[in-house]
Amino acid sequence: MFGYVRYDTPFLYVKDLTLYRSLYCGLCKGIGRSCGQRARLGLTYDVTFLSALIHNIAGIDVKIERQRCFEHTVKKRPIAVVDPLTEELGALNTVLVYYKLTDDIHDGGHGRLKRRWFRRGFRLAKKKYPALVSLVEGYMLEQEAAERQNASAEIAADPSARMMRSLSEHLLGDRATEATGQLFYHLGKWVYLIDALDDYDKDIKKKRFNPFYAEYGCADRAELLREKGEDVGYLFDTIFYALREQLSRIEFHFNRDLTDNVILRGIPRETERVMRGERQQKMQEKI
Repeated sequence: MFGYVRYDTPFLYVKDLTLYRSLYCGLCKGIGRSCGQRARLGLTYDVTFLSALIHNIAGIDVKIERQRCFEHTVKKRPIAVVDPLTEELGALNTVLVYYKLTDDIHDGGHGRLKRRWFRRGFRLAKKKYPALVSLVEGYMLEQEAAERQNASAEIAADPSARMMRSLSEHLLGDRATEATGQLFYHLGKWVYLIDALDDYDKDIKKKRFNPFYAEYGCADRAELLREKGEDVGYLFDTIFYALREQLSRIEFHFNRDLTDNVILRGIPRETERVMRGERQQKMQEKI
């Protein structure tokens, strides 16, 4: 579920890498403020990108200062100053991690100890941002219902996609538009489907729900891509087209090179990686 929303390094400007790293560290501090220090271990790339995207669309300037943190105590580094939006995104990060671990437990995984680590952070998020947590919780229940019905890929992805759209409306407020809603909808749809495709063999082995298996019934991912590769590729191509179209309709208040890099280059590249069955490389976000 996490770690797929990435930038495309060869086409990323140095200034945008600096911005991304600063937002990454700023989000980490934001998590600490809203959900406590333990929850910082759940920091994700995906919510870091949301921070960049939502700050830009909302017109909230990101102020960067040289600061120290618990991991870099000696040398100061550029870190985005924590603002109210960053704190709420930190809560969102914690809530999503908590529900991801809960889902792993329901699927027979061994996430109980990990989830216990984030329990206090989840409770703090629920106390400080009840509307946010209620929104996520409602769509998670819809997601479970869709999967119990053995839904096809398009139908199974819809609750996660609608959750992202609703989150964008909640976080953007008056800045939300039909274009931003559709952009976030298709981002959510892509994240759900790319995770399902990446986990295809693992899900079959552990007898867990997978929307591509529910729709096509292929024995493994190699057979799926050999027999139904055009159908799967077309599904992702329609998402890429929608992302490009909606991106062109959105007004950005600051430089958009970073967000364009992720949406127009990073997401298609990550899709190609999963389609080839290659292992994910660690992003070098730290200095």
